[in-house]
Amino acid sequence: MRGWLAILALAAAPVLAQDTPERTLSAVVGVNAKALPDARSSATLGPQRRGAGALIGDGYVLTIGYLVIEAEAIEVTGADGKVVPATLAGYDHASGFGLLKLAAPLAGRPLPLGDSASLAERDQALVATTPEREGVSLVYVISRRPFTGSWEYQVDSAIFTYPAVDAWSGAPLIGPQGELLGIGSLIVPDAGGAGTQSPGNMFVPVEILKPILSDLMKQGRRNAPPRPWLGVNADEVRGRLFVSRVSPEGPAERAGLRKDDIVLAVAGEEVTNLADFYRRVWGRGAAGVEVPIKVLRGVKVVDVRVRSIDRVEYFRASKGY
Repeated sequence: MRGWLAILALAAAPVLAQDTPERTLSAVVGVNAKALPDARSSATLGPQRRGAGALIGDGYVLTIGYLVIEAEAIEVTGADGKVVPATLAGYDHASGFGLLKLAAPLAGRPLPLGDSASLAERDQALVATTPEREGVSLVYVISRRPFTGSWEYQVDSAIFTYPAVDAWSGAPLIGPQGELLGIGSLIVPDAGGAGTQSPGNMFVPVEILKPILSDLMKQGRRNAPPRPWLGVNADEVRGRLFVSRVSPEGPAERAGLRKDDIVLAVAGEEVTNLADFYRRVWGRGAAGVEVPIKVLRGVKVVDVRVRSIDRVEYFRASKGY
């Protein structure tokens, strides 16, 4: 028995009897992070964060970045229970990936990066939240589509799986030959598409990682101009874009943008949804560019000019790159 069928058999078996699936699951690790005492991300992510990750190379672990950003301390637990400290080797806000560097070796065979671009609807895969059989779930791809988050985040071809898996943060999505296809980011109520009732998970595909992995290893970030970041969370409600939160001491707050403002236009171009908003903002240039925003505040139209920054500049310096 080979591929994901063997891994699934391992998950259901009373003992770890299959060598190949056992080695595949040995790449799954636990990730625990303690945020800095003054971490700005603690307000939304909490001071203690726990999830998973995958060994992908000599001393490197791939996980989801929100687990480890602004971390005071990071620990990684291997399949054999050994715990070693780690540092944040690289972070990429555009994709959401976090790359860890282990302070000491862990047992386990790294997962090769698979061809997530070819992953299609109805394809099957495994989600491994732990290396034990109880942590393995068989899922199938229910949709491939853009994902737009309220926190200035967008993935052009996210992987949505069904049914929903708990403990998704940083969990590897594994293909039929034991290859890494994606990293768990979210649980969503509409994995099948907008308006559907299909609770599932969103995974960031490894295709996004391949072109930037060397950059993350060498310099901690992708070798490209950073996107402008405003510090705005916004929600789409009946064709309107409402500001739901402004990051404390962030660019938008300093410029005077407020919670409950309704975004009407960016640089004179109308926006009605998050995708339009981000396209207009990111199209202005690299971080540091000024972004003119027209908002409706009560019954008054207000013009706000936000001087953007690189989002990494907003975070407190963490133990790592």
